[in-house]
Amino acid sequence: MNIDSIRNGIVIDHIQAKKGMEIYKALKLSELDCSVAIITNAKSKKMGRKDIIKIDKNIDLDVDILGYIDPNITINIINNDERTEKYHVELPKEIKNIIKCKNPRCITSVEKELQQVFVLTDKEKKAYRCKYCETLKED
Repeated sequence: MNIDSIRNGIVIDHIQAKKGMEIYKALKLSELDCSVAIITNAKSKKMGRKDIIKIDKNIDLDVDILGYIDPNITINIINNDERTEKYHVELPKEIKNIIKCKNPRCITSVEKELQQVFVLTDKEKKAYRCKYCETLKED
């Protein structure tokens, strides 16, 4: 398989295998006017298998979405064929408008203009609760 390198853009690496498409959809990468490559089930010495996303343009990424989906992701910024930055995302302490509260009595069910805000309550279990009604986010 041959996937070209990118001159200027972003490589989202160390994505848990089979999560690449979820990230692609969550970041709305299909709306970009540049090349986007999704590599799934790539061999990895560190992870066994992983997904990689290459974006042939420097864009603003929502690191909260990335951290929520997979907190082990690495982001590489490429400029003039060289990696100029590398950083890791983390599980966000608070997420907004990524998931919706399932509680029909929650204020967000009535007040549609309110943001859907969830707060991290247990980092090890990746547990989030609604900021307004404290309902636990369910998978």
